[in-house]
Amino acid sequence: MLTRMLRRSAVLLGLTAALVLAGLSGPAAFAGAAGPRLVAEPQAGVTPFIEMIGGARHSVTLTDYELSDRSVERALAAAAARRVDVRVLLNGGYYDEPDSTNASAYSYLAAHHVHVHYTPEYFALTHQKTLTVDGTTAAIMTLNFTGDYSTTRDFAVIDQRPADLRAILATFNADWAGRSISPSRGSGDLVWSPGAAAAVLALINGAHGSIDLENEELDYSPATAALCAAARRGVDVRIVMTYSHDWRAALEHLASCGAHVRLYYGQTYYIHAKILEVGGAVALIGSQNLSTTSLDYNRELSIEVRSKPLLSQLARDFVSDWAGGSKLS
Repeated sequence: MLTRMLRRSAVLLGLTAALVLAGLSGPAAFAGAAGPRLVAEPQAGVTPFIEMIGGARHSVTLTDYELSDRSVERALAAAAARRVDVRVLLNGGYYDEPDSTNASAYSYLAAHHVHVHYTPEYFALTHQKTLTVDGTTAAIMTLNFTGDYSTTRDFAVIDQRPADLRAILATFNADWAGRSISPSRGSGDLVWSPGAAAAVLALINGAHGSIDLENEELDYSPATAALCAAARRGVDVRIVMTYSHDWRAALEHLASCGAHVRLYYGQTYYIHAKILEVGGAVALIGSQNLSTTSLDYNRELSIEVRSKPLLSQLARDFVSDWAGGSKLS
């Protein structure tokens, strides 16, 4: 994983972001929604998630790789103070090697009567980022709650499908108890790690027309090979990333196959999103990077979405990011 220091050095910190996403005002705003909703960063900021927590009546669960935004911590503590059952799972390290990244958040939450655990050590990392409220609404996110919202491109899908909520909460409860399970796909749209590689490759291999990809990492060679094969069979493959030397060979290989690559070299914001949109018909959005560890060894969660309004919004944001990128140099 890239460190927060590297992430912050890769962006211009002066970018101004809107703090309110129109139409979102807590869990009630999603009641009766016809389909999933998209929250886009840097436009939205942390406001939609603070409002979700603030509107909770019975329960809040949060699984997060990194938590350092004190406004989120305060919202969780305030919910616990009004007797909402608040439980938080934080990544504790790489397998059994402890990491102090979340130590401050853990201490703060525990001191404010929030139930908090570190995640099981049988995963390489818990990189999942999912917030649920009252067992009725889930935010499946590409973002961590670190306060970097105005300088990163990230997304979250707001999901209210009962089968998905049951699957997410059952997996949370198992991870909370340190009990290994094979998570349910819910209504059929949830993609969990470990074991996400097959779903990712199936989307790429089944693509016709176009593939739009934003990701933070690119070191899973089967995915690179599948993207290359797609480009060679005439699929319009477009890739937007923040440049790192670690992915240069893979990017050069993809460009040689006919894939189109645009990169961020510190301009505007950092591409932290993880999206794979195929043919304008389906998109995978969530925590998985295109890395072996992320797909096969971490606890991760993404969701496949087919909502036309959501896909249209996602496509507009991708086009904007594509226009802001630069060619591989």
